[in-house]
Amino acid sequence: MSRSQDILAPEADEAAAPAERSARARRVAQRDRTEKTRHDILLVAREEFAANGLSGARVDAIAERTRTSKRMIYYHFGSKEGLYLAVLEHAYAGIRQVEDQLKLGELDPVEAMRRLIDFTFDYDEANPEFIRLVTIENIHRAEHMRQSTTLSQLNVSVIATIEAILRRGQTSGAFKREVDPIDLHMLISSFCFFRVSNRHTFGTIFGRDLADPRTRQRHKALLQESVLALLRTA
Repeated sequence: MSRSQDILAPEADEAAAPAERSARARRVAQRDRTEKTRHDILLVAREEFAANGLSGARVDAIAERTRTSKRMIYYHFGSKEGLYLAVLEHAYAGIRQVEDQLKLGELDPVEAMRRLIDFTFDYDEANPEFIRLVTIENIHRAEHMRQSTTLSQLNVSVIATIEAILRRGQTSGAFKREVDPIDLHMLISSFCFFRVSNRHTFGTIFGRDLADPRTRQRHKALLQESVLALLRTA
C-alpha cells in the first residue's frame, strides 16, 4: 500500500462510521416498531378473545383496531390459533412478572404469604379478561396450552416462590403444617378466581355484590387468615 493510501484509509474509515451508525440505528428503530406492533396486537387480541372466545373472535376486527392487516398478524403469529396461544402466554407472563417484583424473599414468611395472597386477589380483580381467557381455555380442555413450553416454564416460578415461603416458615417455626405448594397455590387461586368468574351468577343467586369494596376487603382478609390458620396448625 502506498503512503497516500495509508493516509486515505483512516479517512475512509471515518466516512464509513456514520453510515454504519445510521444503519444500526435504523435496525434498532425497525426492531422497536416491530415489537410495538406485536405488543399492540396482543393487547387488542386479548380483549377480542376474552369477549368472544376463540371461535367468535375476528382477526379482521383485531387488524382494524390495531391499524394493521390480517397479513401482518399472520406474519407475526402464523394463524388465529397461534395468536390466541401468544395471548395466553402474554397474559401469564404478565402476572408472573409482577409477582417477581414483590420481593417476597425479603419479607418474613407470614408477611410474604399475606403479600402473595393480597397480590393474587387484587390482580384477579383488576384483570377480569385474564380470568375469562383461562375459562375459555378450560372449555377447550387446555388444548392450546399443551402446545406451549413457555407456559409451563412461566408457572414454575410461582410454585418455587410458595415453596420457598413455606420452607422459611417451617424453619422459623411460624408454620407447623406441611402443605404441598401446588395445593396451596390452587387453594389461593381458586378463591380469587371464583370471585371474578362467578361474580354475576353468585351475586344474582345470593343477592350479594362481590364488587363492593367492603365485601372485597372482607373476603381478602378471610382468605389470608384462613391460609395462615391452616399453616399455623400441625
